[in-house]
Amino acid sequence: MAGNSQRKGSIKKTGKGNPTAGSGGRVRRGLEGRGPTPKAKDRPNHKVYKQSQKVDKAAAARPKRRRTGTTDAEWVAGRNSVVEALREGVPVTGVYVAEGAERDARLREAFKLAAEGGINLLEVSRGELDRMTAGAVHQGLAARIPPYEYAHADDLLELAEANHEKPLIVVLDQVTDPRNLGAVIRSAAGFGAHGVLIPERRAAGMTASAWKSSAGAAARIPVAQTVNLVRQLKAYQDAGCMVIGLAADGDVSLPDLDLADGPLVVVVGSEGSGLSRLVSETCDQLVSIPMYNQVESLNAGVAASVTLYAISQARS
Repeated sequence: MAGNSQRKGSIKKTGKGNPTAGSGGRVRRGLEGRGPTPKAKDRPNHKVYKQSQKVDKAAAARPKRRRTGTTDAEWVAGRNSVVEALREGVPVTGVYVAEGAERDARLREAFKLAAEGGINLLEVSRGELDRMTAGAVHQGLAARIPPYEYAHADDLLELAEANHEKPLIVVLDQVTDPRNLGAVIRSAAGFGAHGVLIPERRAAGMTASAWKSSAGAAARIPVAQTVNLVRQLKAYQDAGCMVIGLAADGDVSLPDLDLADGPLVVVVGSEGSGLSRLVSETCDQLVSIPMYNQVESLNAGVAASVTLYAISQARS
């Protein structure tokens, strides 16, 4: 019967003295397949594998893009400020109210806006709120804003390429007022720019004030930072962009600008000191905005808005 090892010839003695029952055992395992053949890129001795290793090493050797963000969360303190931040779509992650705070119309509106936006509402002691806001006058109400993650300067060019559009980038030089930054972001979003670039140091950053001034546009358009503004402007030039700077004594009047329909970088300086010397020397053209009274000047937000409108009209 099957499986009866007592029948004659059921066990074969090999030359090494190892019994092998029937035709199974090691013989069967030796006949088993080794599975599907690995792909060429997974076989160490194949040229495709070696080539992919070279590509991986080259990619690892290239400097990685650096995306930066503010180091700490920011606090908006005070009832009016919190309500305005919630109205304007500032990315609040939590609203904090002090225990026993008087319920007035502003507080009730803050609660309503937080609930509609799915924002956490937490009650803490007044002492704890003092500590979190570093002693600011909070009137029993504060909002927490997460650190802003800046884009990489090259991302702005890639956004234009992805949209099959000619790049239009706004660069701010020595602009320290966050409200001006927010206004520029708002204009850039409204007139089809692909992003705003700011210096990492000695310049306004994406604070709560900048968020509010942008009227929510900061959530729709990337803001990038760079360590060296002049070097990044030259990189944009190498990528095929023309760089123009706004200056009161510019060689070209804005209505006569003939670069508007090409890849363009617009540099806006501060109202007080304008463009820095090195940035001014790097620009391909300096452009002035014609005004009725030459004594008057425009702040960065207004100057950017006027220029971007003229460019959008020329492009359309």
